[in-house]
Amino acid sequence: MLDPHDVDLRQKAEALSSQAVAAGQDLIVAQILATECASIECVGGKAMLAAVTTKHPSIDRPMQDTSITPVPIPRPRPDWMG
Repeated sequence: MLDPHDVDLRQKAEALSSQAVAAGQDLIVAQILATECASIECVGGKAMLAAVTTKHPSIDRPMQDTSITPVPIPRPRPDWMG
């Protein structure tokens, strides 16, 4: 059993709120995309809505990739240069 002192109620409330907003947005987008269009404006609006709301995973690596070994600056002289 969880002790009430071990639960961060603000964090739980924010998480539930975020989930509810996301579910509501998904429902609204699904309803809009399900309607039939008779005009080019409607089709364009639906295409833009689909492009904005579709979640694509990032293809590029983040710029702050920590797997890259930093180069010392200034670079040390090679041994053969003395």
